[in-house]
Amino acid sequence: MHTTYQDLLRVWLEADDLPGIAHAWLFDHLMPIGGDLRGPTLDGWTTLSALAARTRRLRMGLLVTSNRFRPPAVLAKIATTVDVVSDGRLDLGIGVGSRPDHPLARREYEAHGLPFADTAGAVAALDEACTVIRRLWTETEPFDVDGEQVRLTGAFGNPKPVQAHPPIVIGGRARATLRIAARHADVWNIPGGDLDDAVARSAMLDELCAELGRDPSEITRSIHLGVSYDDPQDARDRVRAAVAAGFGHVVLGLPAPFPEGVARWVADEIVAQV
Repeated sequence: MHTTYQDLLRVWLEADDLPGIAHAWLFDHLMPIGGDLRGPTLDGWTTLSALAARTRRLRMGLLVTSNRFRPPAVLAKIATTVDVVSDGRLDLGIGVGSRPDHPLARREYEAHGLPFADTAGAVAALDEACTVIRRLWTETEPFDVDGEQVRLTGAFGNPKPVQAHPPIVIGGRARATLRIAARHADVWNIPGGDLDDAVARSAMLDELCAELGRDPSEITRSIHLGVSYDDPQDARDRVRAAVAAGFGHVVLGLPAPFPEGVARWVADEIVAQV
């Protein structure tokens, strides 16, 4: 939000040439959730496909897709297309969708004529969506689905992703979402906040994995940390603390407008020094 495609392209192309930066992310909102509420917001998946075509190395995704926005079979097709365009560099970030108590996010549903399911229904829909998406990526024959939230007839995905299946990154902190992450995620992301809380949520994920008989070490722990251009030392300290706490996948949130050379600044002032 509050940026242009050309500015995003500039930053991503610079980052694509910097080995210290492994991945780059957009978000999935249709309207701003901060600042000027009438400001510009590009569609995340469309923009991601355009950036996939212009880059060669970076892994990429949306942190995270709202499962409330698109039917899962449609999302599977969109994600497959981006994986093909990027030659196998997509991570599928996905989550329940905006919290019902976040009015600046919820308004985009009403503005676009999208239903806003109750929390229990939305959580169940995410669980079913992860199963359906993976089946569309992997199954070689059409299939039907008669779930509580998802119903499909003759579902079939062709082409398949370049990857055997793009890693699934599930974002969220609620226990119900963590249970879905324990079942489906390759990566679990928590959207910043207090590190002690993130560590506690990670321990909760371990417990839920144990309940399901899954090795919790199979799930990479990811955290989003905001960055101030005026205080790189703060970012370095928080990255070090997060990595020491077991978060091996760190996403640095860069506020727009993006200074010239911002990707190089991140690589030199933060990544190279932690």
